[in-house]
Amino acid sequence: MTCMYAPWLLLTQLILLQVANLEAKVPAIIVFGDSSVDSGNNNRISTLLKSNFKPYGRDFAGGQPTGRFSNGRIPPDFISNAFGLKPSVPAYLDPNFGISDFVTGVCFASAGTGYDNATSDVLNVIPLWKEVEYYKEYQSKLSDYVGQHKAREILTEALYLISLGTNDFLENYYTVPRRRSQFTVQQYQDFLLGLAENFLREIYSLGVRKISLTGLPPMGCLPLERATNFMNHHECVEEYNNVAVEFNGKLNNMAAKLNQELPDYKILFTAKVYEFFYQIISNPSSYGFDVAEVACCSSGTFEMSYLCNEHNPYTCTDASKYIFWDAFHPTDRTNQIIADHLIPDLLNLFN
Repeated sequence: MTCMYAPWLLLTQLILLQVANLEAKVPAIIVFGDSSVDSGNNNRISTLLKSNFKPYGRDFAGGQPTGRFSNGRIPPDFISNAFGLKPSVPAYLDPNFGISDFVTGVCFASAGTGYDNATSDVLNVIPLWKEVEYYKEYQSKLSDYVGQHKAREILTEALYLISLGTNDFLENYYTVPRRRSQFTVQQYQDFLLGLAENFLREIYSLGVRKISLTGLPPMGCLPLERATNFMNHHECVEEYNNVAVEFNGKLNNMAAKLNQELPDYKILFTAKVYEFFYQIISNPSSYGFDVAEVACCSSGTFEMSYLCNEHNPYTCTDASKYIFWDAFHPTDRTNQIIADHLIPDLLNLFN
């Protein structure tokens, strides 16, 4: 009997070993950033920038709003699923989750934040330095929960997703006069670049080694920017897009420098997000979309957060036909298409 079952036992052991090795490479997805990746942290703070009410989340599992600025999922959810982890990444401040849920992934992001602390002050959201403090707290909790050795392994081998910067320009620099009185836009780019480098060096010192760093999207093509671009017939605001391209180039160079300087640091700068997203907006029908200029929610021109009202009669019935869900944020389907475009590179480098 033993001889008959030995091959099956050996095969089972080999399979389990392969699975263990796979899990060891990326045991968790950990997220820093803004509303592009916030899975609900703003629900728990005193800010007007929330999305924990309908129609947000209407196409999420269970049809309930979670605090994600979308009708459904956001990119970290798709990436987590692609790495064989949970189908969604929970928010650190969500009281429905605890350290046992955060072992395979956690989100510290806050909608409305940026590299610049002054950006988080605009709508009273969590600044990036506070996201790092939450991460340190999480490190301690994880160590208590799984043991110091296992926690160090998880934190070192985890994939860190970082996405922010848009609010620094659209919510802060171009809206509030303070930074414009201090910097030209190129000087502000360099100021943000210094903050970004300090942040990346700090988390490296905390044990972070694997990073997917997302640059700016074609922010001049967001529905709000197009809606207010009266002089150019509601086309994309090229000034904003040009700033995004310039800043992304600088961010890419800085990431390359850190990869050279800091041992074992792997920063994948996902520069192609801009190009791919712009391609989708420019040729929506090629990706199965009907509408690129306006969003699904309400009039689709300027509404987001509380202005995105479930009782508005103009809200579309099928968000999958729209690139944007509200005036700033993509739909579930757009997020999936963009994430699917990035995932092969992430799996190739980090898996």
